[in-house]
Amino acid sequence: MTASSTSFTAACVQMRSTCNVGENVSAASALVAQAAEQGASFVATPEMTSLLVTKTADIFDKVREEKDDEALPAFRSLAAEKNIWLLIGSLPIRLSDEKVANRAFLISPEGDVAARYDKIHMFDVDLAGGESYRESRNYEPGREAILARLPWGRLGLTVCYDVRFPHLYRTLAQAGADFLTVPAAFTRQTGEAHWHTLLKARAIETGCFVIAPAQGGKHECGRETYGHSLIVAPWGEVIAEADHDEPGVILAEIDTGKIAEARKRVPSLGHDRGFGLPASPSVRQVS
Repeated sequence: MTASSTSFTAACVQMRSTCNVGENVSAASALVAQAAEQGASFVATPEMTSLLVTKTADIFDKVREEKDDEALPAFRSLAAEKNIWLLIGSLPIRLSDEKVANRAFLISPEGDVAARYDKIHMFDVDLAGGESYRESRNYEPGREAILARLPWGRLGLTVCYDVRFPHLYRTLAQAGADFLTVPAAFTRQTGEAHWHTLLKARAIETGCFVIAPAQGGKHECGRETYGHSLIVAPWGEVIAEADHDEPGVILAEIDTGKIAEARKRVPSLGHDRGFGLPASPSVRQVS
């Protein structure tokens, strides 16, 4: 890890995004500004910061190509005004008449887009109680893992459902990631069961800080998300948590020395071994 300083303050912005882009940009901007005023030099917002809708017609009625998106210029100006690194967890970006990208943006203190990441893993699931999602119906999955350089080390970008695919996080860590972002809109059902466990596991497995800003509460479109934004240290300790689903800000001091310390204690990133696929089990008929 290369870093010009050993610590910084990171913040997660927790939101309850609606169907109105302008309202969401205003709400997010106010919380980002609050985090910056409280000393954060890196601020992250949740998945679908600018718009949270579920119906196909609503998506394609409201979503624009990146060059025409109204949220991104506002956030670029805000990052420059507050002199912060700003991770917009994701914005829906139109790719064609049939597909949208679920795209995260890392914005520098100069207001430049330093990195883009399109969510790779699509949330296509059927949950208990009839709750069902088919993200791949409208969204095009990304195809590339992304690392970006920050003043304090390297950042690996991911989004929400990616967290269930540990090989992505191991790949990012072995490529040099020191911090991992997991902006999310976890459902309440899956969040109550798995959110804390998955994020702590990704931190422990990689020796990275994990920064996970979340959507929370009952949304205008009817979807309900879990909240509980988290910042997790490399040894697995939760160092900041929103203990509710209300909009707000959490902050934590990130001591980058903890990364090398955790990896020295358990250097598992260097212990990979090749192995063959399991053979098909033999079947023995028991009479």
